[in-house]
Amino acid sequence: MRRALLLAGAALIAAGCDSDDGPDDRPNVMVVMTDDQRVDEMAALPAVRRLVVRPGAYFTRSFASFPVCCPSRATLLTGQYAHNHGVLDIRPPRGGYRRLDSDETLPVWLQRAGYETAHVGKYLNGYGTRRPREVPPGWDEWHGLIDPTTYHYRGYSLNENGSVVRPRRYQTDELTARAAGFVREADSPFLLSVAYLAPHDDRRGGRCVESAKPAPRHAGRFASRRMPRPPSFGERDMSDKPSFLRGLPFGPVEVEYVERQWRCRRESLLAVDEGVEQLVAALRRAGELENTLIVFTSDNGYLLGEHRLPDEKVNVYEESVRVPLAVRGPGIPAGRRVADPVANVDLAPTILDAAGAAAGLRMDGRSLLPLARRPGRHRNRPILLENLSQPFDRRFTPYTAVRIADFVYAEHENGERELYDLERDPDELRSVHDAPGYLGIRDRLARVLQRLRSCEGRGCLGPAGAVSRQGP
Repeated sequence: MRRALLLAGAALIAAGCDSDDGPDDRPNVMVVMTDDQRVDEMAALPAVRRLVVRPGAYFTRSFASFPVCCPSRATLLTGQYAHNHGVLDIRPPRGGYRRLDSDETLPVWLQRAGYETAHVGKYLNGYGTRRPREVPPGWDEWHGLIDPTTYHYRGYSLNENGSVVRPRRYQTDELTARAAGFVREADSPFLLSVAYLAPHDDRRGGRCVESAKPAPRHAGRFASRRMPRPPSFGERDMSDKPSFLRGLPFGPVEVEYVERQWRCRRESLLAVDEGVEQLVAALRRAGELENTLIVFTSDNGYLLGEHRLPDEKVNVYEESVRVPLAVRGPGIPAGRRVADPVANVDLAPTILDAAGAAAGLRMDGRSLLPLARRPGRHRNRPILLENLSQPFDRRFTPYTAVRIADFVYAEHENGERELYDLERDPDELRSVHDAPGYLGIRDRLARVLQRLRSCEGRGCLGPAGAVSRQGP
């Protein structure tokens, strides 16, 4: 398509026809999102580190504000916290695909601004269960996985621009091929969203039973690797934790299950790593690499045995709420590491800022482009963490929490609280919510949380202020 347009333009010039419109040099945008990826699993992605992290900015304190699939992905599409976009679960009536107002989302705004848009892979939970041929607003090119087959690495279905197809190729490879094909044919500027399933589990059997299914060429790559066990792994003393966590079992069966998950998840990411390498190569061949903003992230993290939780997200703990975030592109300094707290509410504002496009609603985040150039400007920014439903285990209570640079403070629906001093206790082994030396910090963060839990727009951005330690 690009070659045809160039030839047509040359023909117009030869015929003496002028155009008032110059070349559109706005950057392309490519967002690559994995599913349930922990920050430490970046170790399984050498190509991503080489091609996106090193030439760009890596945000070391990046958070999923509602750490579960559907609410988090709705935040990417809107730039809003879940209490504003209203997607509060992975299924109806409070969540799922149809809960989101799809008429006002990032692809719609970029399409209005003249971008060509494409989505390849997973979308929102429940997509396609009622209307498998439906294409959501805003997408010019659509290759969406259809639920419930989304969670099958083989034997899945895709909506290919309104037609249902059943590819036979390993899912990650299929998504990469389709995304690379779009890059080859797209008109600039474009938005390309690539949403891989890995390292999310596929609950069917096989070698990696109830875990992610790696490509056959990668099976066994981590079989001999030893899984690290942080101090929080199978945490013995849970007396400081909320009551609904204290009785969780964690013995040899759970350990074996977690170790299998650890190996299979990392093996599944190897195909993602190859995929990103192929997409960067496709951008380079098309002459678009240096004019493309590349965002690599995940929808949420994942707990693998920390605090006796063998396969959870949603919870307030670091492994659940922290996500990798790397941004490479025009104006982003290479090798930049940014420690300021940021969140997925910032992704849509960042993309719109790069594209010079406008949102159709009030967003709660801010563009990360200035921060990538000058880190340290928002060290005291508070990030809202929220779980406003019970998407998985009904034993767990909803909560709201505030995360700042070195502390996280949570209030659970049942009245219980948690406060962790992350500089002194990075593994969150001891909640100090009742410790005498931390009462001032707790009360201050409680006031910040009270403001954030119903914030809108710029009201979500105010600093928490400096917090000084008084505890031992």
